[in-house]
Amino acid sequence: MAPLMSLDDLREHFELLDGWEERYRYIIDLGRTLAPMDDVLKNDVTKVDGCMSQVWMTSRLEEGQLHFLADSDAAIVRGLIAVLMVAYDGRTPTAIGALDIGPFFDVLGLAKHVSMNRRNGFFAMVGRIHSEARRVARAVTEA
Repeated sequence: MAPLMSLDDLREHFELLDGWEERYRYIIDLGRTLAPMDDVLKNDVTKVDGCMSQVWMTSRLEEGQLHFLADSDAAIVRGLIAVLMVAYDGRTPTAIGALDIGPFFDVLGLAKHVSMNRRNGFFAMVGRIHSEARRVARAVTEA
């Protein structure tokens, strides 16, 4: 993953591309930048419910920031995971909880250009990310 990419960078890249065929290719290319996920981590606990494709996601807290590792068996979904990593990876649980990715999803035009099943899966992954952030925030508070 390109860790220095911001949501603004991502939006600017999208705006430079001509048409949705190029944008889909770009999303798929982003998915290729994801860190590999060991098959042993792909299990029922890490599986994200609500996704049409197989999606697995784990997180770890490091120096107050949540870092995610995720994978899918579908190239376009891996790309959507990469979009989520730009938005959420390396942020504090509080920052994650405050970030509503929905408007950005619309700004990129994804709402109009991905299937309803993919959209539902995208927001299921967002739900998992927010759930992890809440879980970690509670654990830190209780410690």
